[in-house]
Amino acid sequence: MATITLKGLAHSYLAQPRNVQMHPQDYAIQAIDHVWKQGGAYALLGPSGCGKSTLLNIMSGLLSPSEGEVLFDDRVVNTLSPEKRNIAQVFQFPVVYDAMTVAGNLAFPLKNIKMPKAQINIKVREIADLLELTDFLDKKAKNLSADQKQKVSMARGLVRENVSAILFDEPLTVIDPNLKWKLRRKLKQIHEQLNITMLYVTHDQLEAATFADEIALMYQGKIVQFGSPQALFEQPNHTFVGYFIGSPGMNFIPIEKSGEGVCYQDIYLAISELQQAALQFSHSANLKLGIRPEFIELSETSTPNSFAANVLSVQHLGSYQLVLVDFAGLELQVRVPEKMQFTGTNVYLVFPSQWLKLYIDEYLVGEPVLENGHETQWESKREDKGDNHE
Repeated sequence: MATITLKGLAHSYLAQPRNVQMHPQDYAIQAIDHVWKQGGAYALLGPSGCGKSTLLNIMSGLLSPSEGEVLFDDRVVNTLSPEKRNIAQVFQFPVVYDAMTVAGNLAFPLKNIKMPKAQINIKVREIADLLELTDFLDKKAKNLSADQKQKVSMARGLVRENVSAILFDEPLTVIDPNLKWKLRRKLKQIHEQLNITMLYVTHDQLEAATFADEIALMYQGKIVQFGSPQALFEQPNHTFVGYFIGSPGMNFIPIEKSGEGVCYQDIYLAISELQQAALQFSHSANLKLGIRPEFIELSETSTPNSFAANVLSVQHLGSYQLVLVDFAGLELQVRVPEKMQFTGTNVYLVFPSQWLKLYIDEYLVGEPVLENGHETQWESKREDKGDNHE
């Protein structure tokens, strides 16, 4: 088991990439500094093409980075093969030996490290029980279904003792949808039992939140936020985080400075003192307010702090309704209880101040944070390059 540290990690698939700071478009991974602590359950989340698999393959040793270092504990491993890094990797599609039995597949990596036969049998049984493969141990892998083969592939990754980490690259792609939830929970239980560093790559936020204690969200080759599922939902550090996390994602209102607040068109919107202070230091015209559909209050009654809007459509989604409204020419989505009924299309919106987030140049600013148990303030959550998180 190991703590994995990434230092100034950058990678380009071009033969002669230009400087990463001046030409980030040349790079699939852009100067990432990050730490995966020993024994953690992590998810690497992001859309297709954001660099997730590239980063995973660099950590495993399948790919050498163009720049920077990968450290296992305090040892630089850039030139070491996956075997010498003692990494177990489970790929998107199952990798099994069809001619072998399930037991043979699980025993194979243990035979390679010359584990005694009696110990191999015990370990194979233990992992087979964990993944509910005991009844298939004597079956040839070629006779298994695709999802059963993937369970065997996952079991092979888990069977080795004292691995540095187990890396999962979208392992549930071929799994039957009815089994996905069960397998995610099973992986979580296995992590709790074995205390192995696990990194789970996915584009599915539900998979990430179910498995991981902390999520690294990638966007355009950078980690734009690292934290708990709750932190990514409640305090998105970047507009992309707000957009990507949640169903539906965060609403964004383009704004301009106006006195001690901001305005959208000719509508004045009050902001907090911390947000006002952050605006004073900025000359950017790229200003947005963000608020999640869950946190907008909607009613048919006007109040002093409400804003008029018109209902465009209503979707009934079981336990709640998703209401699309026209707010002075801007479409916003509002999540309301299923039992709420409308007598007309005229409604009023309230934006609670604690859920109204200010973004300058796409990054969250003007938010209180806790340091040593005490609330302090900062101008921006953006790190040096927006990708330096530990």
